[in-house]
Amino acid sequence: MIWSVALGGAVGSVARFLLSSLLQRATGSAFPVWTLLINLTGSILLGFLMRYLVDGVHVASTTRALLTTGFCGGYTTFSTFSYETAALIEQGDWRRASTYVALSVGLSLLGAIAGIGLAGELVAVRGDAG
Repeated sequence: MIWSVALGGAVGSVARFLLSSLLQRATGSAFPVWTLLINLTGSILLGFLMRYLVDGVHVASTTRALLTTGFCGGYTTFSTFSYETAALIEQGDWRRASTYVALSVGLSLLGAIAGIGLAGELVAVRGDAG
């Protein structure tokens, strides 16, 4: 189990690094849009996986841990989000900080709900519910 989580975490961390580097170069924005996008996509993916792997296809617990705790845990960036928010506050940019917090929490929550809903639909279509 530990190796599954470790492998998933390594892959998720590398995916986050590559995607955030690419997005940061592409946007050049002072607003941390790359972290917001990673948290949003990670929330969608985790919501989807948790619903689908529990209610849909049944996989080994090590596979579920690799994908959820491992990959999604390594991929999402809550600690980075917290630091970037604190940095914006420290710079006196309360407007950006509050916008960032509201968007991150709101969109990530909606992402998780969307992922759960998508997996539920897929389970229903496949007839996998058990």
